[in-house]
Amino acid sequence: MPVSPFHRMRAVATLLLAAMVVLFAITLRWPLLHPAMPWLRAFAEAAMVGGLADWFAVTALFRHPLGLPIPHTAIIPEQKDRLGETLASFLKDNFLKPQVVARRLDDADMAGALARWLAEPPAAGSPNRRKGLAPLIGQLVEGLDDPAFARLVEDMARSRLAEMRLAPVVADAVDTLVTRGRHELLIDAAVDWGLATIVDEAPTIRGMVTERTNWLLRLAGADESMSSTMITSVQRLLVEIRHDPDHPVRLRLAEALAQWTFDLRHFPEAQARVEGFKDDLLANPAMAGWVKGLWDGARTALATSLKDDSGNRLGGALAALGTRIADDAALQRSLNTALRRAVAGLAREHGDSIVKLVSETVRGWDAATVTDKVEQAVGRDLQFIRINGTLIGGLIGLAIHAAVELAR
Repeated sequence: MPVSPFHRMRAVATLLLAAMVVLFAITLRWPLLHPAMPWLRAFAEAAMVGGLADWFAVTALFRHPLGLPIPHTAIIPEQKDRLGETLASFLKDNFLKPQVVARRLDDADMAGALARWLAEPPAAGSPNRRKGLAPLIGQLVEGLDDPAFARLVEDMARSRLAEMRLAPVVADAVDTLVTRGRHELLIDAAVDWGLATIVDEAPTIRGMVTERTNWLLRLAGADESMSSTMITSVQRLLVEIRHDPDHPVRLRLAEALAQWTFDLRHFPEAQARVEGFKDDLLANPAMAGWVKGLWDGARTALATSLKDDSGNRLGGALAALGTRIADDAALQRSLNTALRRAVAGLAREHGDSIVKLVSETVRGWDAATVTDKVEQAVGRDLQFIRINGTLIGGLIGLAIHAAVELAR
């Protein structure tokens, strides 16, 4: 099992302190071994004091030294809840206030950063995170096949259709058709249908005329002449309408459509008829099947497109969006303003919740967990304090011994 940097530095600091103890013991056992022994003793003695003092201070932060319940030791485990509240208050006062967030974001070009991230191609050998978004979104979309979600989509569609006033929409659509001359195609289609229907139903028409003609006229063949004249006249009228763009019937139909759109905009009776049709449509059980089929088809097609690397257009669309943002300074300013407001709004709406979450999370940790987390985070630097305390203590001991020697 690899040794962590914290445990490695703690071992170094402890071994250095043990070395000072051994050196001090040697100077006591053989004080006359060398003329420098008094200097070594002074260094080792002061180093032991400095090392032990710093060991006590560092250990007292996390636990009771030697397991002894000395007052004001094991500070972090004992003050865990207060530390959590202090950390939460620090976050709130310095990061999560809307005024602070807005001030810190004044000079931040979030729109520019977003544009660069979207538009720049990935570096060679690095993963394309934008491309990785597509399969992830595809899986999320594909997972939206729960019946409850389908019912939610249906309810939302019904609610939006029920709230929408259909009469103005129909009026605008018909006006657009007439203005662009598209209604002529509808008239042509109706005329073609009429011509084909007359040909197909000619025997029926002749039979109806014969039934309504007395026997004397039938004997004279008048019924056949009348039905042929009737069919031929209608066919001639329809052909004239079909080939004459200025035919009076066409003009009358256009006027009728214009009058209907006027009624839809200004008369409640006409509006009520269209809204009644909409209500009947919503009440039809087939409406639910249509919405479900539409949702299932759209969901499946979108998921398949996003998960298909060869046909996926999301990466290209995101890159194009990034280029568009980067090239449009006005759009960047608008986006920056909107993003600042959004982030400040999040701080205003959810800042207290985040602070509460931090405080309650720390409060919910047990003392051993808190101690371990903090010690692993800063313990390595604290071991440097122990090492420095040992060495600096020894140097101070040498300085004191030198001063004593000079004073003699």
